[in-house]
Amino acid sequence: MPGSVPVLIVTGPVGVGKTTVAQAVSDLLAQADLAHAYVDIDILRWHYPARPDDRFSARLGMKNLAAIWTNYQEYGASRLVVADVIETREDLDRYRTAIPGADIFLARLRAPLETLAQRIRQRETGSSLEWHLERAPVLAALMDRNRLEDQLVETDSKPVMQIAEEILVAWLPNR
Repeated sequence: MPGSVPVLIVTGPVGVGKTTVAQAVSDLLAQADLAHAYVDIDILRWHYPARPDDRFSARLGMKNLAAIWTNYQEYGASRLVVADVIETREDLDRYRTAIPGADIFLARLRAPLETLAQRIRQRETGSSLEWHLERAPVLAALMDRNRLEDQLVETDSKPVMQIAEEILVAWLPNR
């Protein structure tokens, strides 16, 4: 598709390793000298206080992504790697609006609930810990039910770079 922008979204429930794996994919693209940008959407959404009319600040994240994508393109990026929680097809439609010509490949990471809980306990504290522990199984079940992904990657007992390479081969087989 002329003018298309290859977009990889690494998704999965909280604690599965989206950010770590997306960063590893970005590292592999850089090693292959392939122009791209990498964004953790959580960073583009973070603000305080949250607005009740924008659950998880999804609209804000997409507005910010649209604004910076133009700058990334100006600096030579022709692909985009993103870490984000994708729950519905509407989430993907928001990406297509923010990135004109987006050709989205959705890679979903999956791990056992025990693994998610262990990872969450290692990184979260206070009320954030409880929220994430409650949210992880909800998201895991939702994603198993909706099956929006182009690729499902089981992450338990796999090194991060192996997971990243599996995704990269499926996303850009002819790099």
